[in-house]
Amino acid sequence: FLSASGGVGVVFTGLILTYALEVPKFLKFGTMMASRVESDFNRVERILQYMKVDTEADEDTSPEVRKGLPPAFPSKSTLEFRNYSMRYRDGLPLVLKNVSFTVADGEKIGIVGRTGSGKSSILVSIFRIVEGSSGSILLDGIDISTLGLRDLRASMCMIPQDPFLFSGTLRENIDPFSAVKDDKDVWDALDMVGLKSVVGTLPEGLATVMSDGGSNFSQGQRQLICMARALLRNARVLMLDEATASIDLETDNKIQTAIRTAFSHCTVLTIAHRLDTVMDSDRIIVMEEGVVAEIDVPKTLLDKEEGALSRLVTRSGNADRLKSIASKSYDNLRAVDTKQFLP
Repeated sequence: FLSASGGVGVVFTGLILTYALEVPKFLKFGTMMASRVESDFNRVERILQYMKVDTEADEDTSPEVRKGLPPAFPSKSTLEFRNYSMRYRDGLPLVLKNVSFTVADGEKIGIVGRTGSGKSSILVSIFRIVEGSSGSILLDGIDISTLGLRDLRASMCMIPQDPFLFSGTLRENIDPFSAVKDDKDVWDALDMVGLKSVVGTLPEGLATVMSDGGSNFSQGQRQLICMARALLRNARVLMLDEATASIDLETDNKIQTAIRTAFSHCTVLTIAHRLDTVMDSDRIIVMEEGVVAEIDVPKTLLDKEEGALSRLVTRSGNADRLKSIASKSYDNLRAVDTKQFLP
């Protein structure tokens, strides 16, 4: 066409067509390089974003606050929530809403509720993994927001649903910070949680090397190892986040027995997957949509036919057994209280 119009010669027309056919190739390459540059700069954006992530609070308590602490803090491990609210991130709805309750020293508290009711958020708040939006949490009368994280968490221990074990020997898993130098203390801790006979039969004893994830021990034994670790730390507050959800009832009973004997001096907060796990607790907290729906002795709560705990027990399909456990626990508690007033 260009040649026929008389403006361009045949030679130049051929040259123009040749380069015109090459242009799409360069456009394709340019588009590909632009996409690759944009993709590579996503990494830079992530790095810059992570550089601006808010860090946790200071690990050490300020000298001003430390001066006002008792010499052996915490000495009693009482917990008090005062109109405490918490959200996981700015812009998200509150997961705890004006929560208020008090846990006495050495009290065994069960926490129940449907999924998303705020049970685990209570433990997250106590550890200050997420800071509160309003209100306060007091440990032995001291606002935990004023404490350094190292001082706060040193007096607490959490046992999650999936036991966390380290690479190394069994002794290093029980005493990872080498705080206890005497093997006798380690054996005593194993004895209190019912593992001394099991470890005693192992050829290498405390020097037994843990397999990946502790696979050379059963699920229940791994949970007991974590409890022995908590016992050696002399934790004043023990928190169990559905720690017995993935084990059988027999092992669950052994673990509950270990908690009542080895941690009798501790304040224990237990998030229950099975209601019978906490039905003999001193008190039960029922969470609903981030608020405390009920808190009282299990038998008292079950006497309310329209109560939140009664509804959960009815839906479990095991109401008779759960009510029997609550009644026996209530009778035992009354018997203990009566003995205290007898001459």
